[in-house]
Amino acid sequence: MKVGFIGAGSMGSLLAVAFVEAGALLPSNITVSSRSPSKVAALAQRFPGLRSAGSNAETAREADLLFLCIKPGDFRDVLEDISPVVTSRQIIVSITSPVTIAQLEARLPCKIVKIIPSIVNAARSGATLVMWGSRLEPDEREKLLGLFGQISRPVEICEEKVRVASDISSCGPAFFAFLLEEFVNAAVCQTGIDREKAELLAVEMIMGTAKMLTEQGFTTQAIQKRVCVPGGITAVALEELKSRIQGAFPAIFQVTRAKFEEDLKKIRALLETQQGS
Repeated sequence: MKVGFIGAGSMGSLLAVAFVEAGALLPSNITVSSRSPSKVAALAQRFPGLRSAGSNAETAREADLLFLCIKPGDFRDVLEDISPVVTSRQIIVSITSPVTIAQLEARLPCKIVKIIPSIVNAARSGATLVMWGSRLEPDEREKLLGLFGQISRPVEICEEKVRVASDISSCGPAFFAFLLEEFVNAAVCQTGIDREKAELLAVEMIMGTAKMLTEQGFTTQAIQKRVCVPGGITAVALEELKSRIQGAFPAIFQVTRAKFEEDLKKIRALLETQQGS
């Protein structure tokens, strides 16, 4: 299977590297095009056999499976580049949440899938969000689930829930990395504990908590109950944390939803202008 990547930025490079390192794709079967040739050159140097294409059309023409790893504002130009050369046999994967499957199916003859990755897929962990277009056959769906299953846990969702699902799986690592950083900073500032030691303890705690949730059948409520002794140190501290953080996460979802709606309007205007020109 010939695989093309248009875009070699943060997520495009992450996916290409993850697939190759997992043994899911061979470098010799990958072609990449980007506005930043240096990024493609870095991938080709790291994985001999991976090929740099001179244009998006060249990448698209040769691919059985084509990844569009580009920003929302770049879709108009990229669709103009590839629409003359793609065919109905090809599968296109968009990783950009504000661009809808319907918008892509209206402009391309290909089979369309929207799959939203997460930075943690680089560690062959976390989820990928999968939304199917109308043209894929069942065996093609299974092949894609198998491919992404080698670097993640593919989770099928309806496209209407892509924003909140992305907040959890794709934005979540940044949110909880920030909380972990604040946790460690407070420990260092308040007690003078060595930062490196505090970070080690915090990371091991997070990993252990995740394993309890995923491997030992615990719920988040059960872990809290297990750790907290009524009237004890953890219970008192947890109540303080609850009072401080109350309302923070609802506000996060409100902000991301508002930004998403803004992006949807911009993409709609951009692609409608393209279709009308």
